[in-house]
Amino acid sequence: MAQSFVSAASSQPLSSASPSISATPPAAARASYYTEQVAGGGSITYFGAVCTQNCQDAQFARLRQAFETNRPTVVFFEKPDCGVDSTETATINNFGEAGYVRYLAQQHQVPTQRLDDPLAEYAYLQTRIEPEQLKLFCLLRESVRFRAQTGATKTITKKAMAALIDHSSYFLPGTEGVIRNMAEFETAYRKYCPLGSKWWQAPAAWFSPRLAADNMSNLYIEEFKGAVRDFREQTLYGKLVEQAKTGQRVFVFINRDYLPLAHKEPLKAVYQH
Repeated sequence: MAQSFVSAASSQPLSSASPSISATPPAAARASYYTEQVAGGGSITYFGAVCTQNCQDAQFARLRQAFETNRPTVVFFEKPDCGVDSTETATINNFGEAGYVRYLAQQHQVPTQRLDDPLAEYAYLQTRIEPEQLKLFCLLRESVRFRAQTGATKTITKKAMAALIDHSSYFLPGTEGVIRNMAEFETAYRKYCPLGSKWWQAPAAWFSPRLAADNMSNLYIEEFKGAVRDFREQTLYGKLVEQAKTGQRVFVFINRDYLPLAHKEPLKAVYQH
């Protein structure tokens, strides 16, 4: 879905957008990691990542430290495997934080697996949320991700959204009869988010399990977030524990907003490194 946004917006240079995706995140938002010991002799190290392609970001030094300290035997990461480049700098510049963890795994000859499963997640959400609401929040979530990754302006975001809706039958099956154009999208937004800001300004907190939804009580948003959280707890994290029970040293590189629910305490209480 995010690739569709980028493709749709490619007619206007993203370099003119602000802020830059290489901007260093505030200190409070930076990533760190912690390790859990699992019965059976294995362990799971969770590294809470932030999205950046800035080679100077302290995240990358901490990531290498975590790798060398924990000596993982298998690495899980989110997002598609787009490969690596020939050097650390080029890998970060071209493939960001997910590329760098693959680079480290390759250096240490450690096998990698993708953690997230967008198709399975969407199938699960279909069993929990009615089509119009589901389509609206899937589209909004991609809009938030797109703006965070590219710094896209309002004009670029609206253009990309229109293109995404036009092609939504390919990646949001079962919702073809709802939100068929921008007018219907905006009507649905007003229906489910009557107190929200403009849709192209939707805050990241709406889709982050770790953040309050902008001091706004919205049962529809909370229902969507809860369903995503339940899918991850029931489906994704279980396979990490199963691998650790066999003695594997599992390393999980995951968006810090999606750390397992049991580890939502204040950062200083959770992160050990």
